[in-house]
Amino acid sequence: MAANQTYKPSESKREEFRRYLEKTGVMDALTKALVSLYEEPDKPADALMYLLNKLALQTGGETLDSIKKRLQESTDKLDALQKENDALKSGNGAPDPDAPPPPDAPADVPPDAPADAPPPDAPADDAPPA
Repeated sequence: MAANQTYKPSESKREEFRRYLEKTGVMDALTKALVSLYEEPDKPADALMYLLNKLALQTGGETLDSIKKRLQESTDKLDALQKENDALKSGNGAPDPDAPPPPDAPADVPPDAPADAPPPDAPADDAPPA
């Protein structure tokens, strides 16, 4: 079904919508962005992207380019961590014995000690208290 090309909203609905846009600051933000584009000496090749970035900056958000850059960096980091994880699981990437222990590992427990073993300097359970 094709859209009705002759449909025209009533003047009262148009006016109501215009007041809504003005009240919420949309008209002001769009006007500022468009004026900025108009005053730009070197017009950008992608005017829509320019306007999107201007509107994002006006609202205190990040530009689309900076979000894309952060996403790419996060994706690269995720890929590297997944490769490292796969290598550790397959046994090909044994942990480096000279590497510092993870921040949550106790420093005085040897890496080859059982997980439930007490630290070497802990008193034995059957030893009398000193």
